[in-house]
Amino acid sequence: MNRHACIGIACTIVLAACDRTSPDRLLGTLERDRVTVTAEAAEAILRIDVAEGDEVEAGAAILSLDARRVDAELVGARAERQRAESALAELRRGTRPEPIAAARATLAGAEASAANARRERERIAEIRARGLVAQAELDRAQAIARSSGAQADAARAQLAELLNGTRIEDIEQAEATLATVAASIERLELTRARYDVRAPRAGRVDALPYRLGDQPPAGAVVVSLLGGAPYARIYVPASRRAALTPGARCEVRVQGISTSFAASVRSVRADPAFTPYYALTGDDASRLAYRAELVLDDVAGDAPATGLPVEAECATTPRTDATR
Repeated sequence: MNRHACIGIACTIVLAACDRTSPDRLLGTLERDRVTVTAEAAEAILRIDVAEGDEVEAGAAILSLDARRVDAELVGARAERQRAESALAELRRGTRPEPIAAARATLAGAEASAANARRERERIAEIRARGLVAQAELDRAQAIARSSGAQADAARAQLAELLNGTRIEDIEQAEATLATVAASIERLELTRARYDVRAPRAGRVDALPYRLGDQPPAGAVVVSLLGGAPYARIYVPASRRAALTPGARCEVRVQGISTSFAASVRSVRADPAFTPYYALTGDDASRLAYRAELVLDDVAGDAPATGLPVEAECATTPRTDATR
């Protein structure tokens, strides 16, 4: 083997050793808050207003679902509300003069019929006493008199009901019916508004799983947004968990970017999990790790892309034993 080959092999070994990740570095990925919006109902997509990668403001239109079905329900519910409002107004105004006059006339006719029936019964009773008619004729006259008296009593009660006005219980029932219909309309209007999918916050459109004309099932994610400042999500080995606390300062390097970013520990999960495949290093490959989030300082608007691998070096607090 000549001298140049030996030098090349030596350089390769040195570069490989330098390229290995330091055990003091914590691995992870660059993340941003992800917000998903689901389909309100299984309806076709009629319009898409953005494309993947677009930056949108909070409330910006994303896409629209076919809302003809819920629009028809809204029309029926609003008609029912109008009917309930009219019924309540009628109860509050009370009885009109015309029904009262009609009830008075009905009562007068019923009383006249009852009086005639009583006189007829008395006449039949006198004739029966002389033995000129059968007992059946008297029984029939008495039945007619009782029936006529009952009809007069019913007409009298109906007139009294009209004169006393609407009962408070009837008004309360009508008010409850109107409130129920109004709540149904409010629910339908809220559902209808969700057929026009809008951005719940400012961010970048990360994914639009469905295309124009597709009919996603109810509850399916129709848009995914990335919003907020980027942060590093790293995985801390159990051996270093006690020394890493919120507020600790870190230096974060993003793959493909020459400059590093200052950061601080925002949170460290209390529950451990197995180290993900992209954070496997050395002896930590089969151990539990704790997920931590690092907030990057002074990140400009053209922040690094989400999902890039990162390495972090953090200033840890030495652990002291309370007992000896």
